[in-house]
Amino acid sequence: MPTSVRLDTELEKRLDLLAEKTGRTKAYYLREIIERGIAEMEDYYLAADVLERVRKGQEKTHSAAKVRKELGLDD
Repeated sequence: MPTSVRLDTELEKRLDLLAEKTGRTKAYYLREIIERGIAEMEDYYLAADVLERVRKGQEKTHSAAKVRKELGLDD
């Protein structure tokens, strides 16, 4: 799926230089950056969403003591 991204001048220069020096395309590096960074972004933003639901009382929580007891870790 084609997608457009606007980069600031300095960032585009860095990407151009990297592509030029390595013989790879800018598109290659943009895909790499996205693939490597998407998991981190998902972790952060999805966790923030869960945290907000917890704060609003919309998400079930369990105390550490209860979890340890149920898992038999307090023995």
